[in-house]
Amino acid sequence: MKRRWISVVAIFVLICFSVEFIYSWGFFAHKRINRLAVFTLPTGMINFYKSHIEYITENAVAPDRRRHAFDEEAPRHYIDIDYYGDHPFDSMPRVWKEAVKKYTEDTLFEYGIVPWHVAKVTGWLTQAFRDGNLDKILSLSADLGHYIGDAHVPLHTTLNYNGHLTNQKGIHGFWESRLPELFSDEYDYFVGKAVYIENPLFFAWDVVEKSAMAKDSVLLFEAALNERFAQDLKYSYEERGQNTIHVYSEDYSREYHTMLNGMVERRMRGSIRAVGCLWYTAWVNAGKPDLEILTDKDMSKALKEQLQEEERMWRTGKIIGREHSQ
Repeated sequence: MKRRWISVVAIFVLICFSVEFIYSWGFFAHKRINRLAVFTLPTGMINFYKSHIEYITENAVAPDRRRHAFDEEAPRHYIDIDYYGDHPFDSMPRVWKEAVKKYTEDTLFEYGIVPWHVAKVTGWLTQAFRDGNLDKILSLSADLGHYIGDAHVPLHTTLNYNGHLTNQKGIHGFWESRLPELFSDEYDYFVGKAVYIENPLFFAWDVVEKSAMAKDSVLLFEAALNERFAQDLKYSYEERGQNTIHVYSEDYSREYHTMLNGMVERRMRGSIRAVGCLWYTAWVNAGKPDLEILTDKDMSKALKEQLQEEERMWRTGKIIGREHSQ
């Protein structure tokens, strides 16, 4: 009996551990967004990005890996805009210095800084293009794709980021990981060509505002579905490699996906186009430097070692800041 109990506990721990990596937009969606953003780029950029597309794809999740090592990383992924009142977009200054003056820097970091960080990384990428610094161009391009992708996720804009305030714990990973994994092969990814963004900061704020407008639907639709769906059919188990994991069932997921009426697809499409636009904007602001001279070059040994260390910290560490596993 004791041995059986230990086995049950071990399976439970394995399930919980595995879910953190599955619902970690999740790893799958971030990689697809960055990869497809490459094909929005114009002549002068696309050959360079295509030659480094595997790096851009695989390291779309580098900022999530860094959340296992650095305290300052977590707030770069979200903004709990509803903390700032019933009409926060009317009261929140878009410019960092003005927002700090009104709310204090500590408060802003406590409740997230994603729109400001998107603008900052765009500026860093511009300088990397000016300097012809291959390592920084690659790493900042991958990072920027991650942060603007996160800004497109409705639950990255609310204090109720994982449904924990409404008895919907797990909805974060459900929306941003489970649904794309199941249904994104059905999406239309033709989003057109990247265009120049006059003000990346205001652009990022516009993305956040649209995400926040969708937040209530994300929560209310799932709550309504939960009320009428047979609870013994809500979850299922799936094999992932050598692991068995606890997931939302395909039937429950498809019903929720249908209720959302294309929302996940629209936010993924918006993410893809926005990533391409900000890469393009950084390049234009840098004076459209010739990237062909960097096309066939490889990243430095130092960058490779940094990536290996981040991978090690991710696999052995515990996430710092908020978690949103199932």
